[in-house]
Amino acid sequence: MLTTRHGVRVLGANDLDAFLALAGADPVVNVFAIHRARTTNLEPRWLGGEMWGRFDGGHLTAACHVAANLVPVEAGVDDALVFAERAVSRRRTVSTIVGPQDAVRPFWERVSGDWGRPRDVRWDQRHLVIDHAPHVAPDPQVRCSVRDDLDTLYPACVAMYTEEVGVSPEVGGGRDLYRARVAQLISRSWSFVRYDGDELVFKAEVACATPDAAQIQGVWVPPHRRNQGIATAGMAAVVKQVRDRIAPTVSLYVNDWNAAARHSYESVGFVETARFATVMF
Repeated sequence: MLTTRHGVRVLGANDLDAFLALAGADPVVNVFAIHRARTTNLEPRWLGGEMWGRFDGGHLTAACHVAANLVPVEAGVDDALVFAERAVSRRRTVSTIVGPQDAVRPFWERVSGDWGRPRDVRWDQRHLVIDHAPHVAPDPQVRCSVRDDLDTLYPACVAMYTEEVGVSPEVGGGRDLYRARVAQLISRSWSFVRYDGDELVFKAEVACATPDAAQIQGVWVPPHRRNQGIATAGMAAVVKQVRDRIAPTVSLYVNDWNAAARHSYESVGFVETARFATVMF
């Protein structure tokens, strides 16, 4: 039974096929939500939250992942406003709102008065995609991380996160949880590193993946080694290895103001396919 006058209800395991069909309209933009649906079967206890669905005549027309990350899925402006109405009826539990600009902006405009002041808002993020061999030669020294890399990789992950997000992932006692996440990515062979002697000079991770696409996160080069071409050759290697082993299409999103990163990705062969926005608490 639908739980609101807007035709919105929490999705469950019986809705998985309908959700995958909806999100499959754009399997690259929606890779995070599809990954979460496939790995949790849309069960709230495994999602750590809920997946909301909006229906019209019994047909699923839009969805919204609501856990630590709130992510609209195939949601237009009207859908975003309907999801926002549901969101403001409860206490905010999400730490990030992220997704296509056209859905995030109206959602945020509706909930902003109730959810409080965000820590940061990034309205212009470029969603980039590559589905072919990289345009530059891959760095042959980029490899999958192994357990023995954890002691050098973990500080680099903390440094990257702090630089990108503006707060350390270790704040509030988060060290063990974040270290476990880094170790988990290593165990999945979703973490990539490049060393120069004993120095870690490049890293990147696969954040989520489906049979159609893999999304990259955490690309980082230490500040004193930047502007040396390390990131470009490193990302070419990551693209090649991910396409060979995980998924045929590789995506990521990058802040509009990060000209150096955008130039590097464009040199590898990434092209813009959408604009994202992120609101962080």
